[in-house]
Amino acid sequence: MKFAVIVFPGSNCDVDMYHAIKDELGEEVEYVWHDTESLEGFDGILLPGGFSYGDYLRTGAIARFSKVMKEVVKAAEAGKPVLGVCNGFQILLEAGLLPGAMRRNESLSFICKPVELKVETNQSIFTSAYEEGQTITIPVAHGEGNYYCDEETLANLKTNNQIVFTYKQNPNGSLEDIAGITNEKGNVLGMMPHPERAVDELLGGADGLKLFQSIVKSWREANVVKA
Repeated sequence: MKFAVIVFPGSNCDVDMYHAIKDELGEEVEYVWHDTESLEGFDGILLPGGFSYGDYLRTGAIARFSKVMKEVVKAAEAGKPVLGVCNGFQILLEAGLLPGAMRRNESLSFICKPVELKVETNQSIFTSAYEEGQTITIPVAHGEGNYYCDEETLANLKTNNQIVFTYKQNPNGSLEDIAGITNEKGNVLGMMPHPERAVDELLGGADGLKLFQSIVKSWREANVVKA
């Protein structure tokens, strides 16, 4: 499986994402610059964290108009797995690939620490390697991770089983403790915690690795012909 790590001006978690895929997962991966006009040949798309375009206007608001985002939308519509982490999640919201919006943390301060998440469902291409209801530890690092949506959107998220991760102890005021959601189709995931920073026990934990393993497992089941 071959992954693209999309790099925007101001991305700062792209190297972490690349390391997680190449060195821990053992899959192919390439950096792809924001003005790229084709994602042909990539099986999965990764939007890393950081401060794309300096977070001017709103987080993700300018990155949403980068040339490569037209291709990210095409990849999502084609059913390819698309993962946006932290700033990547914010960009997916701005692009309309996920519902809702992001607000400043309730504390109005930047938060950087490990947090416990509950895996709300393992019936997802991103979570099949976890147990449903499992508690995992993944670090967060954000100033605007307070997820919000209206009542109708929240009801749809619940009905369609799109809430994938919730916080055990909400660090930012996010509605219904939401830490990660998918689109209705299930192939686009946005999450504020950083799974790519939790892929090696030597660095404090490897709970994030199963997310990437889940993506590869799903892709192989769908695309690799068994003899």
